[in-house]
Amino acid sequence: MTNIITYKEFENLDIRVGTILSAQENYKLKKPSIILEIDFGEEIGIKKSSAQLTKNYKSNDLIKRQVAAVVNFEPKQIGNLISEVLVLGFPDDHNEPILVEPNKSVPNGGKLY
Repeated sequence: MTNIITYKEFENLDIRVGTILSAQENYKLKKPSIILEIDFGEEIGIKKSSAQLTKNYKSNDLIKRQVAAVVNFEPKQIGNLISEVLVLGFPDDHNEPILVEPNKSVPNGGKLY
């Protein structure tokens, strides 16, 4: 079992939905990744993320998809990119990420609750 947290602690995570505007494969890192530009709506804007998705996704297939991401982590240097958000996923049978996506279109910037 994992650590039990309070609801207040959960509220500290800012998980929002955004639409992928661009996706570019990056093979310059130890673990290949895809650099994503994601639109989180007017309040948050467009943010970049580096996500290790190359085993299950092609860059072109990601455009216009909505994804969930933590938007209030500190930016992280990943190779030559500053990753501004953490895109969320679950592991498949090979421990490779499968993206968390709403099953219907929702407004960009919507907060998970």
